[in-house]
Amino acid sequence: MFKKCIQKLYLATALLLGSTMLLPQIALSAETQYFPIPSSRIGPFSSMGTGYYGAQIDYMNYINMTGGVNGVMLTWQECETEYNAVKTVECYQRLTTKDGQKMVVFDTLGTPGAYAVINRMATDNVVLAQYGYGRSDAADGRVWPWVFNAASTYWSQIAVKLRFMAEIEGKIKGDGLTEQEAMKIMKGKKIVHLHIDTAFGREPLPAMRKIAKDWGITLVEIAIVSPGLEQQSQWLQIRKERPDWITFWGAGSGMNSTGMTNAARINFPRNRMMYVTFGGAEEDMFPAGDAAVGTYVVMNAVPGMHPLVQKIKDTVYAANKGNMSDPNRVGTVYYNRGLGAAMMWVEAMKNAQRIHKKVGKAVTGAEFRDGYEAINLTEARLAELGVPNMLSPFAFSCANHEGSGKFALMQWDGKKFVSVRPFTISLDTPFIREILEESAAKFASENKITPKKC
Repeated sequence: MFKKCIQKLYLATALLLGSTMLLPQIALSAETQYFPIPSSRIGPFSSMGTGYYGAQIDYMNYINMTGGVNGVMLTWQECETEYNAVKTVECYQRLTTKDGQKMVVFDTLGTPGAYAVINRMATDNVVLAQYGYGRSDAADGRVWPWVFNAASTYWSQIAVKLRFMAEIEGKIKGDGLTEQEAMKIMKGKKIVHLHIDTAFGREPLPAMRKIAKDWGITLVEIAIVSPGLEQQSQWLQIRKERPDWITFWGAGSGMNSTGMTNAARINFPRNRMMYVTFGGAEEDMFPAGDAAVGTYVVMNAVPGMHPLVQKIKDTVYAANKGNMSDPNRVGTVYYNRGLGAAMMWVEAMKNAQRIHKKVGKAVTGAEFRDGYEAINLTEARLAELGVPNMLSPFAFSCANHEGSGKFALMQWDGKKFVSVRPFTISLDTPFIREILEESAAKFASENKITPKKC
């Protein structure tokens, strides 16, 4: 009888051990760190969201499959926002906690959504990670200590675009262009800012209006009602205006490809159109066919199978754990941008663990914020992470929550993006910082906020 009991005990123990071996590593980890995914996978802006958030999930899977963040495994849950501000707020509330653990970061991938939740960050102790989107003056960390614009704002982007235009107009290569030369080249030019009629489309205008006035540029602002599929009247106006350049500030492959096909219809040259970072991805170009050829795009994440991207494909997708329904999209513009965003989370978490002596443990929102502010992605560190030349090197500080303010310029050749200019800064960065600080100070005064001393 005793022998039979021992045999049953051995059998039960063996079954328990066997079932434990089958559990995923994340279930066995003593420590986990939770990240929310407020995705936008459906609707007119789905091409952005599927690539961006798919990459974030792929990277977290990759981190878990390669040992976690100093042993801490990453968890996540997803909520669909449809790139809608109201639904973004609803998702923010739904995603606040998971398994009793509070989120430490929120990434809306949309300026309307960012504006909708930005005032909750300090109270909730959550970092708002505006990766190249959102409220530009939030890059002043003294007024917005919980908001980061890595690695560039829309105001910096429009200033860099105008520099690129001056270089192309003046047939200047390299960084030899001075601001006086640029002003001389661009004086008297007419630029149409063709934009989706949302907070995103209007965001660059404060900087653009100031630069246009200083440089003697005629600026024509033309709005397109979201989702931007109907543009005929706007292009009729453009045909009348006969601008030298168009800054196209669109979102969603439908709106962006429609812009190129309409440009072709009125014979406006595509090599005089410069798309925003959210309007210039492979998914935006292919639907327009030949009409897209020659279109310029500024980027804060360069596409390509960089070493880390290849490792993710070899590790995550080889194990059938990839989040992208079409693995061919791995390494494209939106994918690499989402990868860059998730990399910053992990860098911030590592920094927080080090700063607060919690290596191998989960961190709080306040600790994560400290780690985010300590991000310093040098060229050497980017190379070590496996993304050399994919992102512009940058670092944050207490006051500067923007980073580099640099962008790369690429041009569509019908099949792929071709590099035209490497990561470049605007001609007058102090000017951008000045108007940014003025705007942040005004907001602080109006809302009785005491800026943080740095």
